[in-house]
Amino acid sequence: MTERSHIQTSSHDLPISPELADFMGRGWVAAPLPGDLRLPAAAVTPARRARLSARFPGERMLIPAGELKVRSNDCDHRFRPDSGYAWLTGLTGADQAGHVLVLEPDGAAGHEPVLYLRPRSPRAGQEFYRDRRYGEFWVGRRPDLAEAERQTGIRCAPLDGLDRLPPGRDSSRDPELAAALAELRLVKDAWEVAQLQLAVDHTVAGFEDVVRALPRALSHPRGERWIEGVFGLRARAEGNGTGYETIAASGAHACVLHWTHNDGRLDPTELLLLDAGVEADTLYTADITRTLPLSGRFSPVQRRVYELVLAAQDAGIAALRPGASFRDFHRAAMRVIAEGLADWGVLKDPEGDLYRRYTLCSSGHMLGLDVHDCARARAETYLDGVLAEGQVLTVEPGLYLQPDDETLPAELRGIGVRIEDDLVITADGARLMSGALPRTPDAIEEWMGALADDLGSGHAR
Repeated sequence: MTERSHIQTSSHDLPISPELADFMGRGWVAAPLPGDLRLPAAAVTPARRARLSARFPGERMLIPAGELKVRSNDCDHRFRPDSGYAWLTGLTGADQAGHVLVLEPDGAAGHEPVLYLRPRSPRAGQEFYRDRRYGEFWVGRRPDLAEAERQTGIRCAPLDGLDRLPPGRDSSRDPELAAALAELRLVKDAWEVAQLQLAVDHTVAGFEDVVRALPRALSHPRGERWIEGVFGLRARAEGNGTGYETIAASGAHACVLHWTHNDGRLDPTELLLLDAGVEADTLYTADITRTLPLSGRFSPVQRRVYELVLAAQDAGIAALRPGASFRDFHRAAMRVIAEGLADWGVLKDPEGDLYRRYTLCSSGHMLGLDVHDCARARAETYLDGVLAEGQVLTVEPGLYLQPDDETLPAELRGIGVRIEDDLVITADGARLMSGALPRTPDAIEEWMGALADDLGSGHAR
């Protein structure tokens, strides 16, 4: 196959004359990437690869970064590498599309890692200025192989050499390898916890931005979309972007668990449920939810619902400790919810699982490189496992009181409340990573009022 035949161009690209091709191929100076290229994660990735190596002695393993996916015609979705690939290599950029980490058995008990990469496009051909997917003048400079080795500490080879390898386990198709990669990520090291705290801190700033933007959002016909955009600006400015699609759900939209249409108007008499997280450049993401009164003050019925969810979250957090069942915090939170619903007369009896009509889902999940982290881990190591020091997870009970639910008093219908925080399991309990955001109704009202005063006095940052 010639270079011309595999260059990715578009129907409206202009033809290249022989004279232009010759001219484009001359007069370029060497321009190596400057400075110390070593990635921050390069110090911790060898130990991670060694742990995976020990699980599969003597077996060749392939961990692909993933491929570009078309969004529309010749436009691709923004690329994010597979989390397992990023965890093992430290490489997190959009330029990793199509790359593969191979763990090659080294003849002993271990493996040699080799990265198969698409090298920097040479100036001798036409790819660097014609190829829309991979050309340097279209999507930016890729490292050459030597630079990639300096970044990662891993031997690098051209991507086209991958086709000559014997077959091996492929994490994109091998459930056992995928499960092992997920399980190895269940406990975070200190570097990972620091990255998650950074993502949380940026997310806190994003929530502050949203509260300051409420006057503009309330006046816009799609105020939910305004909120989404404000948070997205913080996420892109401080990190890689959002870790998942932002949920900006006002009024009854908050009763839809994953409301991402975000096309509704804001009503100052209603609540806003904002579920959002900044993904750091290292791809670790926060996941925080606050339910805020759009007027700045909870109504009595809104406060009553909020306080029940908060009590449930408090109970769930109190159940977190090493050695506890993963499901214990959910059970503790749901016990409070069921008893509260019975006290309100919504349920006749707190026993059983009828409360789930109003809670719908679990009360939390692991958090890390993915918002629902380690999802391919086996049940016995995750859902049916026990908590361990270094695990990071969310606690997020909610009540979703549907607007058309005749089992509810009229004043409760259409109210959705979720409170979600990020916590790391410690030696004797758990540390609240997102404690900089207020959780109690009084503290939320005070916080919103202070930010509004800050905005009004011209001191918003």
